[in-house]
Formats: sequence, structure tokens, C-alpha cells
Amino acid sequence: MKGLAADLLIAKDALHIYLAFIIQISAAALFRRSLASGLPWMTVLAFELVNEGLDLWLGEELHFKRWQMEGAAHDIINTMILPTALLLLCRYSPGLFRRGRS
Repeated sequence: MKGLAADLLIAKDALHIYLAFIIQISAAALFRRSLASGLPWMTVLAFELVNEGLDLWLGEELHFKRWQMEGAAHDIINTMILPTALLLLCRYSPGLFRRGRS
């Protein structure tokens, strides 16, 4: 059973990463902004903060325990790593995503 619990934890972390990527790409397309713009990144952050707020508010207890806050911080950091990397790469190394001349 311990293995199953670990698999579910990994799946939850992966879900945060995948959804963050999808939200960032979708926000860039919806707002017609580049990934180098801060708006798609801020959209991901807003979704994640609302998600974690709901997790804490709708949790089993209304009193925030240390482990709940640590879990929320873990989720926020885990979710924002890829969007932050994409933002920084697109903003400061734009040539990385361009085709070279043939």
C-alpha cells in the first residue's frame, strides 16, 4: 500500500506540472501574448493560488496546520518551476527557440 500512496503523490505532482504548462500555453494563446510576457505566467500563478486556497479552505480542518502550509508551499513551488523556466528562457534567450538559418 505504501507504494500505491507514493505513486499517487507523484501523480498529483505531475498533474500540477502538466496543468501549469497547459494553462501557460493556453493563456499565451488566449491573450495573444508571447511566453516572454509575464501575463501567461501570472495566469498560472493565479490559478495555482486559487487552487491552494481552496485546498486549504475546503480541507478537513479550518485550522491551518504546519503540514498543510508546507504541502501548499510544495505544490506552489512544484507548479511554478516549469512556467518560470519557460518565461525566463523565452525572455532572456529568445534565439533558443528560433530555427537556425539553413
